[in-house]
Amino acid sequence: MLAPEFLTHWRTTIVRDREIVEAVVRPEHLGPSPALQAALANWPGMYYWASGADADRLVLVRPTAPPRRERWALHAALFLLTFLTVQLGGAILLGGSVHTLPSLSGGWERLLGNVEAWGRASLAGIPFAMALMAILLAHEMGHYLTAKRYAVDASPPFFLPAPIEWTFIGTFGAFIRLRSPVVDRRQLLEIGAAGPWVGFGVALIVLIVGMQQAWPADVVGGAPMVIQWREGYLWIGDSLITWVVRHAFAGEGTVVLNPLAAAGWIGMLVTALNLLPIGQLDGGHIIYALFGRYQRHAAVVAWVGLLVLGRWFWPWWLMAGLTLVLGGGRITHPKVLEWRRPLPASRLPLGWASIALFLLTFAWVPIKI
Repeated sequence: MLAPEFLTHWRTTIVRDREIVEAVVRPEHLGPSPALQAALANWPGMYYWASGADADRLVLVRPTAPPRRERWALHAALFLLTFLTVQLGGAILLGGSVHTLPSLSGGWERLLGNVEAWGRASLAGIPFAMALMAILLAHEMGHYLTAKRYAVDASPPFFLPAPIEWTFIGTFGAFIRLRSPVVDRRQLLEIGAAGPWVGFGVALIVLIVGMQQAWPADVVGGAPMVIQWREGYLWIGDSLITWVVRHAFAGEGTVVLNPLAAAGWIGMLVTALNLLPIGQLDGGHIIYALFGRYQRHAAVVAWVGLLVLGRWFWPWWLMAGLTLVLGGGRITHPKVLEWRRPLPASRLPLGWASIALFLLTFAWVPIKI
């Protein structure tokens, strides 16, 4: 706790593994004063100032328990397994015919030959796996490092491998767990927005590099881009950002995306899905941070919008159902601890820019089915 001579009054809240102090600073120490600045430099945690009418309020957060022991072996194993399944997906995007597992039929000699052929075929998917895993890792580490900055107990990323027979990219994505509550709307906004913005930055680089290697398609299917898939094609749609990048680097007409461009396109789709303003998706965090309880109106509009768009792309119905499952039947966002504390004006541009990012990356019909 800071020395009382700096404060007029304060309130302390103990939440699981953290002490949160909300204090009103004496007028003579606002700025802050050199003495208060020195005291804050020795504070064993992090702090930030409120803004607007509460500009004299200081929020201090410090951990009260030793760091949790993480199951790093589990996280590493999931990452490597997911890298492998995504690598197999990348091989298929080059026209390969690999499966999640090699054929186990026949004797030992045939089995060894099957495993060797399966391994050689999967190597072609390494560039795709490196690109997509970099995007997913950047997204999750954006959340993780921002949460750690605010002393929020967050798990390292959990990566979810998937059989390529179920999803052509070989993964269901990744997530982190917030194991202690978020204090206020400032923390919620920064933690929620960090993942999409960092992931978007990596995805944009991957998309630009990959789009320069795209080539004109010699097939017609009514979509601006195609991805090779086994012996056929997947017809995929544009978001605003992919439209801009495609016209800037690949020209007019339908183009075939190489695995690198496909990874960038998937990264944009992942960004948009996470920014849906529903429940505890990243977009739900951001809209609640901006508008408080009015987030429920945006959630209803977005959820009904998914049902309507399902008329043209039926997986939107699955997404609508998944948001209900993840939210325990609710699409509204739960309150943060200090829900009455307004979002600082300095953070409003981040919130509005995140809404713009959703509009930039959202594709109404991602894949023509």
